[in-house]
Amino acid sequence: MYLNQRTNPVDAGETARSLVLAALFAMLVFFLAALLAPKEAGAARLKDIASFSGVRTNELVGYGLVVGLAGTGDGSSSTFTMRSMSNMLEKMGVETNPDDLKPKNVAAVMVTGRMPVSSKPGSNMDVTVSSLGDAKSLLGGILLVTPLKGLDGRVYAVAQGALTIGGFTVGGAAADAQKNIPTVGIIPNGGVVERAVPFKFNNQDHMTVNLNMRDFGTTMQVVNKINASMGGNFASAKDISTIELQLPDRFRGNMVPLMASLEDLDVSPDGKAKVVVDEKTGTVVLGQDVRLSRVAVAHGNLQIVVSETQQVSQPGPFSDGATVVTPQTDVQVSEQNNRLMLMEGATLQELVDGLNSIGATPRDLISIIRTLKAAGSLHADVEVI
Repeated sequence: MYLNQRTNPVDAGETARSLVLAALFAMLVFFLAALLAPKEAGAARLKDIASFSGVRTNELVGYGLVVGLAGTGDGSSSTFTMRSMSNMLEKMGVETNPDDLKPKNVAAVMVTGRMPVSSKPGSNMDVTVSSLGDAKSLLGGILLVTPLKGLDGRVYAVAQGALTIGGFTVGGAAADAQKNIPTVGIIPNGGVVERAVPFKFNNQDHMTVNLNMRDFGTTMQVVNKINASMGGNFASAKDISTIELQLPDRFRGNMVPLMASLEDLDVSPDGKAKVVVDEKTGTVVLGQDVRLSRVAVAHGNLQIVVSETQQVSQPGPFSDGATVVTPQTDVQVSEQNNRLMLMEGATLQELVDGLNSIGATPRDLISIIRTLKAAGSLHADVEVI
């Protein structure tokens, strides 16, 4: 007599539970490894340092009128405003004489907007309204229907609506106050697209990647990253900042997945060492790769103050002398005596520490940097803005 051997249901359930826990543990280890994996130092996403062909905006511009102003519009000297008002009223069946119009509640404006290439008819866009005449403020105004044209002269959008002004101006006969610029405003979603740009993004058989920086090393790094991610030699560098990408057959007609993967590629951008100087504000910005050769620097301030005073020489009584004015000059010379400092800035930190050690102010840094560049000890481009 034989007994049938059957698996214990309790043991089977424990085995299945163990397999599930083991699979969850393996997934957890995988995600933790991906999360803790070291990233490249100074890495940036490709979409932050480059632009792609077919992904751009189109500039639109139009001329219109803003009405409803509280006496802050264009004056009678703005003849184009009066002519525009007369033409608008005539189109509405109202005959007017431009010389009889008083456009203090109306302002002629230029309307600008940026339409993305992906915009379709009926979609909205923000527009900016700027005064063209001598209006004092556009606060409270409403833009009348204004066609917005592209560079080809065709109308792509129409703008209309109430303005949002980020400032104000008030005043009287002797004083006035102003905050920000009251002659420029925006209309959120004030433009309606009427015609789309005749461009189909998915119909491209190749694409161009334009880098924002001009550096051969960064360009080749991007080429290698793209080819490694796509599994083939699809990208090639055309010049110092342009990359040509041939689309694989599997992405033709469906480029969005490809773009999503390319935009998130990590790239470590590089470039020439540069020092940027803004003399208007005394701002000095030094790049990471700025290097110094061994050099001795001494910097001091020389201040000369010359003051003139007039002294009156009065003769004694009953004398034949005359009253004369004698000038007196007082000269004061003050020179700051700083010691000679020997600096060898192999790194940016050493350069900053060396300049700070001699008490250099931002204005002094500008003179020191220019002198170091002239002496050939500063290995970086100096750009003055």
